[in-house]
Amino acid sequence: MRTLLRIGTRASLLAVTQSTWVKNRIEQAHPGVRVELVKITTKGDRILDVPLAKVGGKGLFVKEIEDALLAGEVDLAVHSMKDVPTELPAGLHIGIIPLRETAKDAFLSVGYDSIAALPAGATVGTSSLRRRSQLAALRPDLAIVDLRGNIDTRLRKLDEGVFDAVILAGAGLHRLGLANRITALLEPAQMLPAISQGALGIELRRDDAELLAGLQFLHDPATAVTVAAERAFLLRLEGGCQVPIGAHATLAGDTLTLTGLIASVDGRELIRDQASAPAGQAAELGTALAETLLARGGKAILDAVYCAGSPAAE
Repeated sequence: MRTLLRIGTRASLLAVTQSTWVKNRIEQAHPGVRVELVKITTKGDRILDVPLAKVGGKGLFVKEIEDALLAGEVDLAVHSMKDVPTELPAGLHIGIIPLRETAKDAFLSVGYDSIAALPAGATVGTSSLRRRSQLAALRPDLAIVDLRGNIDTRLRKLDEGVFDAVILAGAGLHRLGLANRITALLEPAQMLPAISQGALGIELRRDDAELLAGLQFLHDPATAVTVAAERAFLLRLEGGCQVPIGAHATLAGDTLTLTGLIASVDGRELIRDQASAPAGQAAELGTALAETLLARGGKAILDAVYCAGSPAAE
């Protein structure tokens, strides 16, 4: 291992917290190595006044970091895997996937203990098409409003009464020490998570075998298998349209089970199914489940929504 490593990271509090966790683990495992964080502003960080679905999802939070990695300005990058496109630039790969945090979404409210307890017309904030569609299917009487900004901003708006509730990723709240703000974690049966939600990915240059070997202690094979199935599902569905997509995989022994979702934004059409396969067939499982959902009506949903770049799996 070289004596200095530079981690490329977004400058948000959550991204820095995640990258600092990786930095500390590397320095503990390799006492002679010093790790620096290089904060990089991405397109997704700059555009805060437009819903994510209208900006286009591919590479929104990673492209500038990947450019720095390819240019040799940083040695590795730490990403939330749900932000990473299924197709990476030539010369780069996700070499390390640490143990996953919770994949579940979190329901936060000051006055209500569940989605079911919200009164008709209650205002719920979310930045995610996936959450919006599933909420609309569960509770078509709610007012679902786009909510952008960092976690502090979202929590402040909740506390100020701008929203009756907000839905955020549970993993981010856990990593920031804000688990006490969670009113309830939503089970995947009620709110299917985003592809790879709760998982981190460490991106490296493909020719950096020394660094890959030095970081193997961070890799969790079980998380990597579940993430591979979910990302294969997304890869098969990418067709240039903004559409709510979700998937969640679990591993029990050698059996990998994947649940997938394609929905219309208004929640009126929601196609969901589940399939299982041996752990060694993660990619095949993801592709096959996507084909099943497409055949059951998912293709019609994809064809009907407006096209603007690439799918917003969130």
